[in-house]
Amino acid sequence: MDTHQLPGVEPPYTLDARLPPAIAQAAEDLGVKKAHTDTLTLLALAVLAGAFVALGGLFATITWSGAEGMVPYGVMRLLGGLVFSLGLVLVVVGGAQLFTGDALLVMAWASGRLSIREMLRVWTLVWLGNFVGALGTAVLVYLSGQYTFGHGAVGATALYIATTKSALPVVQAFFLGILCNVLVCLAVWLALGARGVGDKIAAIVLPVSAFVAAGFEHCVANMYFVPLGMLIQWGAPDSFWAELHKSFPSIDTGHFLLNLGAVTLGNWVGGALLVGAVYWFIYRRPATRH
Repeated sequence: MDTHQLPGVEPPYTLDARLPPAIAQAAEDLGVKKAHTDTLTLLALAVLAGAFVALGGLFATITWSGAEGMVPYGVMRLLGGLVFSLGLVLVVVGGAQLFTGDALLVMAWASGRLSIREMLRVWTLVWLGNFVGALGTAVLVYLSGQYTFGHGAVGATALYIATTKSALPVVQAFFLGILCNVLVCLAVWLALGARGVGDKIAAIVLPVSAFVAAGFEHCVANMYFVPLGMLIQWGAPDSFWAELHKSFPSIDTGHFLLNLGAVTLGNWVGGALLVGAVYWFIYRRPATRH
């Protein structure tokens, strides 16, 4: 069959992975396309991405529940990272707009194909949409009572994650955010080099697993983890606490929002400067373009 007749197939008609210079070109082209997406579509895709990352967080929470003391720490973190990869797989393969991955828009800006205003518009709308999607998913999970499963073990893990993340010192949260988005943007970069769905998934899983296993901080994931912990603290029934047999420190909303800002900034630095800007310099600055 002539490949020109296949729906959704664009040149070049090959299953070979893109080489790094072609990935850089694809990242720029994608950035321009995102910047020209209308506002409602951009917001809707961003809400989806927030929900997708939250589903990855839900999967990781279940995986970690009851594992402490039973599974070595490193193995437990690795397993959580593997299942958390679901979030970015859904974003990349299913189609959605994620703030952390959109840090790569700096490549199109550096090449003069986007204005600062266009770039800031995308980042602002996508960050807000991600927050809505992640928070909405946290509300749904809370209302479902899923946190009570495993005799409260799932809720205990959710509370541990939320209280730990919300209490991080701001400077530490910033640097953990940098390291996180280096790996997330490398996962997106590798996925841009893939041609098939299986290749994209394979490219995503290891970098995402690495950042989760290492305990790095992802702003969109925190938009799910911490609000879920707050909801449990504020509204869980007495029967849940009676089964839990332990207490957790109260989550300070103000400190959470401060931390979220620090992680967001760290994610931007890691993705935009340490991945996007570096690859632009190597492959897309005028002296290296072909």
